[in-house]
Amino acid sequence: MGKITEKLLLEKLKAGSSSSDLPVPLLSRLRCLEQLDLSGNRLQEMPSGLVLPSLRSLDLTNNEMEDVTTLDTLTTLEDLRIEDNLYITVNDNYKLIILLPKLRFYNGKDISNTANHVRYANSENLRKRVLALWETSFSLPDHRTAEKLAIVERDFVSAVRHKVKYGPSSLTDYTKWRVGFNCLLRFSFPYKDNDFCFIGVQLEPCIFSHWFLTLPFRFLTSKRKRSASAVKSDVTLNPQKIARSSRLQSIPHKAERPISTTPRTHKAAQIPATPIRGQSKLLVTPGNGLRENLQPLHVLQCHSKQDSPDDFSTQLWACSFQPPLDYNGDVNGATRIVATCGGESVCLIDCETGLVMKKYKVPGEEFFSLAWSTVLMSRKGNICLRPCSILAAGGKRGLVKLLHPRANMAYGEFRASRKALSILCFSPRQGNLLFTGSYDKNILLWDIGGVDSDYNFKVTQLLVLETTSTPLHFCLPPATPDTHLIAACEKGLHSYNIQLNKDPKKRSEEMEITFPVYEKDKDHDYHTIDGLGFLTNDVVASKSHMQGSIYLWSWNDTRAQRPNRKKKKKEVCAVILVELQWSSTDIPYLSLNTCPSKGYVVCGDERGRLWTYHVTDLKANFRSGKAIPATEILAWPLPVRNGQGPVEGPPINSVAMDPELRYLVALSDKNMAVVWIRTESS
Repeated sequence: MGKITEKLLLEKLKAGSSSSDLPVPLLSRLRCLEQLDLSGNRLQEMPSGLVLPSLRSLDLTNNEMEDVTTLDTLTTLEDLRIEDNLYITVNDNYKLIILLPKLRFYNGKDISNTANHVRYANSENLRKRVLALWETSFSLPDHRTAEKLAIVERDFVSAVRHKVKYGPSSLTDYTKWRVGFNCLLRFSFPYKDNDFCFIGVQLEPCIFSHWFLTLPFRFLTSKRKRSASAVKSDVTLNPQKIARSSRLQSIPHKAERPISTTPRTHKAAQIPATPIRGQSKLLVTPGNGLRENLQPLHVLQCHSKQDSPDDFSTQLWACSFQPPLDYNGDVNGATRIVATCGGESVCLIDCETGLVMKKYKVPGEEFFSLAWSTVLMSRKGNICLRPCSILAAGGKRGLVKLLHPRANMAYGEFRASRKALSILCFSPRQGNLLFTGSYDKNILLWDIGGVDSDYNFKVTQLLVLETTSTPLHFCLPPATPDTHLIAACEKGLHSYNIQLNKDPKKRSEEMEITFPVYEKDKDHDYHTIDGLGFLTNDVVASKSHMQGSIYLWSWNDTRAQRPNRKKKKKEVCAVILVELQWSSTDIPYLSLNTCPSKGYVVCGDERGRLWTYHVTDLKANFRSGKAIPATEILAWPLPVRNGQGPVEGPPINSVAMDPELRYLVALSDKNMAVVWIRTESS
C-alpha cells in the first residue's frame, strides 16, 4: 500500500459505514493518530485487529454500538464519546472503565474519581470475595490431572458467578462480567502446588441457569461462525457429567404487582413460518425416502421456578425463531435465535451454542404465546426511520408485553383482554398489526405503531372478530395476509374478512371450514383444531384433537366453495389433498409447524417423539387413499438427569423450525426444550 493521504482516507471511510466497512489495515498504519471521529455511522462494534497505539480521543456518537468489549485494544484512550447509542447500558459504562485504564473523560464529563473507585476499591472488594469463596468451599484434588483440574475450574467459576454479589442489582451484569474478568486477568489463581497453577477462565457476562440434562451419547457440535455474543467453543454432551450451564441475562422491566390468579391449563399456538409458493398436487416422501438427518443437540431446562433443577412441572407453550433483518428491514438469511415461553418467563436461546442469551421474567404471570415482528424506530434529530425487531408475549393476565431484546428493554404493555390470552400473531406484511386471541372468545386486531428513541408508542384497536370458542392458532394466507385470517378454535376452524377499508369493525366469521373426520365418527367431537400452518401459498396443514392424522388441504379450492352471503349456512368442507398418519393420542393441543422452504411438516406427540413429513410437488394428480406414514419419526433423546437416570419423553406442546431447517426446537410439557440440528448426510 502506498502513502496514506487525506484523499485515500476519505475514499475508504465513507459516511454510514458499518463495522465490516472499516479498513482495519489502513487505519492500523496510523501509528501517531491521536483523535478519531467515527460518529454518525452504523458501527455495532470495533473491528478486531484494530491497533492505534497513540489514540487519545474517540467519538462514537450516534452509532449502533452493542459490544463495548471490542474497544479493549484501545488502551491509550483518555476521552470517549458514545452518546446516542441505543444499546449501551449502565453496565457497559462500568465495563469501559475497566477495559480502558486511562479513560478520564466520558461523554464530555470528567470521571476520574468514579473511575479510580471502580478500578481499585471495587475490584479489590470483588477479589476478596472470590478468594473467600475458594477458601471456604473449594480445594485442589489429591490426584491432580488436567481433567480433574478442568472440572474444579468449571465448578469454581460457576460458583463465583452465582454466589459473589456486590453493588446494586442494576449492575448485576457488570458484576458477573467483572468477576470472570478478575479470575482471568487480575490475579489468575493464587494457589500453586508443585507444577500446577489453576487459572480461571473468562466467561461471557450472563447469569447462569440450571442445565442438568445430558444426552446418552457423545458428539460435538459442528463448527460454524458464531456471533460476538456467543462463546467460541464446542459443546460436548457426555452422560457422565452435568452439561454446561446456559447463560441468562435479565431484561429490565417494570415492577409488577402480584396478582393471585389460578393458572389455566393451556397449550399455546405456534407462529407459522413464512410460506412460499406451491402447488396443490403433492407427494409425501415415505419413511424410506429422503430424510433431513436431524440430530439432538441440546436439552435445556431454562424456565424453572426459582431456577430449580427439580422443576418438571412448568409447562412450555410456544416458540418462534427470530426473523433476521438486513439494514433496510428486509427479512433474509438464516437465524439461530429462538424465543420460548412458559411459566413466568420468556427466553431467547442461541440454538448453536445452547446458551440462553436473554431472559425476561414477570412474577405471577404464565406466558402462553409469543410472536416476532419488525417495527420502525425514530431517533432524536434523525428523520430516518430504522427497523427494529420486537417480541410480543402474553398469557394469563391478558396483558401484551412488548420487548426489544436487542436493547434489553421491555418497553411497554397494554391490556388486550380481561381474560387470559391464548394466541398472538403479527401480520407479515404490516409489522405494526397484531392479532390477539383470548379466553373471552374474541379475536382483536391492534395497531401498535412504531416507537421513538424514548420508547413512546401508541396502541389502537382496529377490529373485533367474534367467535364461539377460544382461539388456539392464527394463520394469514401468504398471498392475501391483508384480507383474510384463518382461526383454529376450540370449536372449529373459521375464516374472517379482515380488510380494514370495510365495515363494520365488529365482524362474525365469513365461513366455517369442516373436515371429513367430523362425519367418520360421530361418537366423538373432533371440532377442536389444535394444529394449523401454511405449507405453501395454497396448501394448509391442520389437525383435530383425537383425529390421529394430519390433513393437507387447499385453501384456494376450499374458499372457492364459500357460500353466498344470503345463505345462513356458512359451512364449507375442506378440499383434502392428502392425509398423513400421526399418533392416536387423546392428549389435546399438541401443535404442528411447517418449514415451507424445505417442504416439511413436523408435529410432536405424547411420548416426546417428532413426526416429520417431507412434502414435495407432484406433476401427476395425487390419488387419495389411506393415510400416508411419516417420512421419519424422531425418537425422544432420553436425556439423563444427574444421578437419577434418563427422563422419559413428555408431550411435545410446540415445535418451531428456522426458515432453512438448520435447527428444530421442540418444547415439552415438563419444562424441557430440545434443540435439534440438521447435519450433512453421509
